[in-house]
Amino acid sequence: MEHAPAWLTNSLIYLSAAVLVVPLSKALGLGSIIGYLVAGIAIGPWGLGLVSRVEDVLHFAEFGVVLMLFLVGLELEPKRLWNLRRPIFGWGTAQVLSCAAVLFAIGCAVGAPWRVSLVAALGLALSSTAIALQVFGERNLLRTPSGQAGFSILLFQDVAAIPILAILPLLAGATAAEQSMSGLDRLLEGLKIFGVIGGIVLGGRLALRPVLRWIARSDTPEIFTAAALLLVVAIAALMQFVGLSMALGAFLAGVLLAESEYRRELETDIEPFKGLLLGLFFIAVGMTIDFGVLLASPWIMAMLVVGFMAIKLVVIYALAKAMGLAYQERPVFTLLLAQGGEFAFVVFQSAGPDVLPPQVTSLLIGAVALSMLLSPLLLVLIDRYLLPRYSRIGGPQLEEISEQQDAKVLICGFGRYGQIVGRMLMSQGLRVTVLDHDADNVEGLREFGFRVFYGDATRLDLLRTAGAGTAKAVVVAVDDIEQSLEIVDLFRENFPQAQIIARARNVSHLFQLRDRGVTLVEREVFESSLRSARSVLEVLGWPAHEARESSMRFRERNLKLTDDIYPHYKDRAKLIAVNKAGRQQFEEQMAREREERKRRAGRDWDRQEEDEERVP
Repeated sequence: MEHAPAWLTNSLIYLSAAVLVVPLSKALGLGSIIGYLVAGIAIGPWGLGLVSRVEDVLHFAEFGVVLMLFLVGLELEPKRLWNLRRPIFGWGTAQVLSCAAVLFAIGCAVGAPWRVSLVAALGLALSSTAIALQVFGERNLLRTPSGQAGFSILLFQDVAAIPILAILPLLAGATAAEQSMSGLDRLLEGLKIFGVIGGIVLGGRLALRPVLRWIARSDTPEIFTAAALLLVVAIAALMQFVGLSMALGAFLAGVLLAESEYRRELETDIEPFKGLLLGLFFIAVGMTIDFGVLLASPWIMAMLVVGFMAIKLVVIYALAKAMGLAYQERPVFTLLLAQGGEFAFVVFQSAGPDVLPPQVTSLLIGAVALSMLLSPLLLVLIDRYLLPRYSRIGGPQLEEISEQQDAKVLICGFGRYGQIVGRMLMSQGLRVTVLDHDADNVEGLREFGFRVFYGDATRLDLLRTAGAGTAKAVVVAVDDIEQSLEIVDLFRENFPQAQIIARARNVSHLFQLRDRGVTLVEREVFESSLRSARSVLEVLGWPAHEARESSMRFRERNLKLTDDIYPHYKDRAKLIAVNKAGRQQFEEQMAREREERKRRAGRDWDRQEEDEERVP
């Protein structure tokens, strides 16, 4: 392929590496991030040597981080972001300054020049936003206290990268051009920065929504996708123009559109690009690992990686304790913030030889890349060996279920959903065995008189003890989707006599349960949401029977739409197309019914007037 264009050859290389390595990594239980990093090592200069210009790929792939922060911003309404201002600037400042201070002090203690120690400490204090947010998202932790705290600290780090980059020229000594800048020039530079940020804020409030509305009316999906990408690219370019963080600008734009009616469509259009570019980013990180420096100074590199991660682990764990995070949440939170971050590459490369010697720069970049490679591996070890023991620290010490049970109904998970099911069954005099893995929840429920056993329903031996072998029905009501599916798989394989009644967290979970042959599935908020909608219609003056009929028609149509899209849910493009077409047909049908209802109301009114005129 010597005559093929570079973009075609590189696309073939990157996509082939990702498609071959990432599924293998997932199958081994190592996660997708490890797969991307290993793929990068394999095709990079120290692997097969298929790609040489790693820096160009890394700069392009950083756009994946930009898209990720735009999507994170879309999930945060301005009010919610304002409520997070204290953890962002409080805990974020504490994390960056405390880690940087300790690393700086140790750097000076081992004899490194103070400038080198300061730049190294500031760069190593930063964490990987891309890896941390992806892991928080995959584990459904973003709305937990540790997820909120981690997000706040990571957002502050993105903001803090700006002043860190600003002080690098001061450490190297101002250039002649910078020395010649007058006070007026500096003032104009500052006004330009504030002007761009103000333009983004005002534009997001006043201009973006009308523009998106106008584009949406063209009824051309690919143009709306192009507009969504153009929005992010344009804001990133503006922020780059004034020397600010592209990711920060994209995040700000996302927050401003969080209340927009096009929020979900923007998420749907940008999500695939974000996933691919983030994968490319991790591949590029794998290619940047300089194994030449590692081989030349293996012990120095090992001491550097282990040293800075150990220091950050201690400092961040102490910070997590001070923040009052639950014991069970601290290990993952601490590890995700202890690794190096993508902005460290920018800091070290921007420092230049006047501050960091080239050999030191290579060592620091290699240490950061290796920490990002090690973190997912350490996360696997934490999941397998530490969290099972850690989950019971600080809470009530309970013995797992040990007495053989024989109730005909088994409930796995006794949270807000499982409790209602259980109380209903118990009120009918039925014997129920309840299994829950949250020690605090079990202890609290026992105080209220519930007979709840402590145990992990994903363990086959505990299921046998709980009576799964003789149960006629099992209610799978656990919160975690992966655990829910694992329990269903265990029952279908080992206890086929038990009829499975499952709780679905969302439509995707519903489809995965259907794939496993589970037919008795209820979406946890579907019926209650319909009742709330009926109440709204009645408050607005609708007769109760019309509100009920409308909600029932919506229910039937929604269930039918779910059946229609189920065969296509693994094909995202087809799924979106069928979903949009179904929604449009339903909205048109409801509009026709509204018009018919108005006409009937008008005829009834005319008939009433005629009757009144006939009365003598």
